[in-house]
Amino acid sequence: MENLRTAIIDIGSNTIRLVLYKYNRLEGLKEFGNIKTVARLRTYLQENGDMSEQGISLLAETLSSFKKILDDYQVSDIKATATAAIRQARNNQEIISRMENETGILIDLLTEEEEAYFGFVAVAHSMDTKSAVTIDIGGGSTEITLFNDKKLQKTISFPFGTVSLKEKFVSGEIISKEEKDLLQQYIRQQFEKLDWIRQLGIPVIGIGGSARNIAQIHQQLIDYPISGVHQYELKMDELVRLCDYLEKLTFEQLKQLDGLSSDRADIIGIALEVFKELMALVNARSFQISKKGLREGLIYKRVMQSNVSAFDKYNVFDAYAKRITFEYGRSEKEGAFLRSITEQFYRECCNLGFFQYSERHLELLKRAAQVFAIGEYIEQDSSNQHTFYLLANQSIAGMNHVERVKLALLASYKNKDYFRRFSAPFITWISREELKTLKDYGAMLKFIYALNVSKRNIVKSIKVEKVDEFIQVNVEAEHLPMAEIYQCERQKKHIERLFKKPVQIHFYKKGEK
Repeated sequence: MENLRTAIIDIGSNTIRLVLYKYNRLEGLKEFGNIKTVARLRTYLQENGDMSEQGISLLAETLSSFKKILDDYQVSDIKATATAAIRQARNNQEIISRMENETGILIDLLTEEEEAYFGFVAVAHSMDTKSAVTIDIGGGSTEITLFNDKKLQKTISFPFGTVSLKEKFVSGEIISKEEKDLLQQYIRQQFEKLDWIRQLGIPVIGIGGSARNIAQIHQQLIDYPISGVHQYELKMDELVRLCDYLEKLTFEQLKQLDGLSSDRADIIGIALEVFKELMALVNARSFQISKKGLREGLIYKRVMQSNVSAFDKYNVFDAYAKRITFEYGRSEKEGAFLRSITEQFYRECCNLGFFQYSERHLELLKRAAQVFAIGEYIEQDSSNQHTFYLLANQSIAGMNHVERVKLALLASYKNKDYFRRFSAPFITWISREELKTLKDYGAMLKFIYALNVSKRNIVKSIKVEKVDEFIQVNVEAEHLPMAEIYQCERQKKHIERLFKKPVQIHFYKKGEK
């Protein structure tokens, strides 16, 4: 599969969304279009169980408008799925038949188990959390899964969501104190049936728009220094404080609240109560947010049907690195070279006692080496600022926000002054001792990057040895690397500070010394 262009249409109980994706081996998976409409199809279910003609017409109108967009983009590979609202409609087969006839779009009606499964697939292939309970609360259903070591263990779907819970418990625009007490009792009774998640002490991962909105609101309230909600983390007491804050706002104030979609103003409090009840049952230490959900699970599965090795749930960073390095002009060979030479140099330094070996640190170093100075793509003279901003302010699959900042600090290293400036907003995130280690690692990467300034990958090995009062760095290369020799002499000051000794660099061809 050289070039895949696919549309995912997600027909939910609250929203209907069209997302356009493209995939190829070099670039990886990329989203290039995302259109949402708030339909609240759940509200068109009548007492007899049928979806009303008004609801069916709204769906047809929405799908017809999506079809025009797909025709304009010349995307013919379409995967349309429907979840709780259509699933719960007694006349769902009539709806599916009409949509195919009227719009040309065939809808796949997902079972509860399939909906939960695709949410798990998205989380497993985009987060580094090995074991967790996931919850995806939509408008008309709530899916919960348990996975251990990224293997799915259990799934369940409850026939309630934010919209249906609002219909059942809320009489006004937003939930009152008395209504909240009844809601909490109901949710607790439902969740207590799940013996297999009781007191596990593992994270709860929230999937879907309500979870994302909660993260966005919290980030706005605390003036969060970076952007992105994927793998954002809140503690139980932070959720409780957020709940207390939202309770005091009127409906109009909620609609104007930064971070909250106005169409969720009336249901965000309900979602928060559901998340809190689940966390209490699981005894979860943290509530993590996944930006990826059903749609991403569907597209991951679609891609892997043609390329089984496209994504690795046990090393999700690789797919991200492949995409970002390609996007910013770095070849796979160059990335592989930087990883390899970084590992060699780090192990040499550990053997001489300059660092204490850490598998976790080595992995972070190799990741930073792959994306070191990618800001050069934008502008050479200010590449470190661009590199830091790019990495700190985008979702990185497989890295939480603290690790993402560490990656940005390493990959953007220019000198100790810039390092101090970039790290200043994060002094409560990273200890002083670890910041010093990161600064040393950044200096090391700055020197290593000079070993491939010509982008020819001609350095084959690197050895470090103590010789009397100085450190000698022996570099084996294929050809006479004039550009590398010049650049390394300029940058050796960074490792001289690290070694606290003068450094001499000796380049030689294979077979010489």
